[in-house]
Amino acid sequence: MSKAGKAWDPGNPDRLYILTSGRSRTGRQAKLDLVTLVVARADPDPGLQPEHAAIVQMCDYPLSIAEISAYLTLPVSTVTVLVTDLLKEDQVEARPPVPVAALPNVQLLEAVMHGLQNL
Repeated sequence: MSKAGKAWDPGNPDRLYILTSGRSRTGRQAKLDLVTLVVARADPDPGLQPEHAAIVQMCDYPLSIAEISAYLTLPVSTVTVLVTDLLKEDQVEARPPVPVAALPNVQLLEAVMHGLQNL
């Protein structure tokens, strides 16, 4: 089958190149990783590229870069570039992930357990 007759492949390198305008890095200012949470600041601007608008629409509540990547079936590197674009335009906000709660103090748990056993 000729290239013109080929079905559109979401993972096609040409498409990814077009989506990111050929950029593969986000630059110094954006420190994004798989678990960085992204949340929309407002409704998407009408002139946004469809993938940018999709990210803004789906981020009504915080989603990680990995989740956005899965929902859009795009590589994480591409999503990172797109989110960086949206950060520059104040369309979204990036937050570090919620830290894992500190483990409870083992001595305190033992003291509570002994106290309960003595009841």
